[in-house]
Amino acid sequence: MTGQPYVFLAGASRGVGRAIAQQLSEQGIPVKALLRSETARAELEAMGITVAIGDALNPDDVARAMLAAPVQAVISTIGGAPQGEQRADFLGNKHLIDAALQAAVQRFILVSSIGSGDSAVALPPQVLQTLGAVLVEKAQAEDYLIASGLPYTIIRPGGLKSEPATGNALLTADPAIAGSIHREDVADLVCQCLQSDRAVRQTLSAVDRNMLYGQAEFQEFAL
Repeated sequence: MTGQPYVFLAGASRGVGRAIAQQLSEQGIPVKALLRSETARAELEAMGITVAIGDALNPDDVARAMLAAPVQAVISTIGGAPQGEQRADFLGNKHLIDAALQAAVQRFILVSSIGSGDSAVALPPQVLQTLGAVLVEKAQAEDYLIASGLPYTIIRPGGLKSEPATGNALLTADPAIAGSIHREDVADLVCQCLQSDRAVRQTLSAVDRNMLYGQAEFQEFAL
């Protein structure tokens, strides 16, 4: 590793987070990944990524990992199935945001979901009912990040697909837009936002222009 500050990545063991790790590694950007277990360590270290073992639900683990060396930005894709009674969607992200404040990072990118916050209008009632508890916590994390004062970008992907990138992904500030998107394309948008001053203090939905739900007109956000 060079002396360049790390991008601290939470959620690198799978999905969008793994794709982000791959892309940042290919770009030569130093990455430190927070992993809850050893399962993905070997694969990430083979990419040249530094691994810290810790649980985002434990604030001491997060602070220890993030403050051990200079960090320029934090990217979080964590969330999903709860551990016991706690989900990582809010509490884990809260701990990451708190540590990022201590580390005085220059950017925090939170990967959330369409349906969170004011984008609830984009989804039908039955979907909102199914995802209700998760979306509430994702909205809490978004609000906590905005209130923190950190330079942030919130990216809300639509329905995620595990297929090769299409190159047709886009961002929009319109909260009423919904659609699907491939995980590889979300990762590409996240990496672009990391380098874009225009993306600072923006909350953006991410969809594939060829996989929209409906034919609503909207304005694409240019990075």
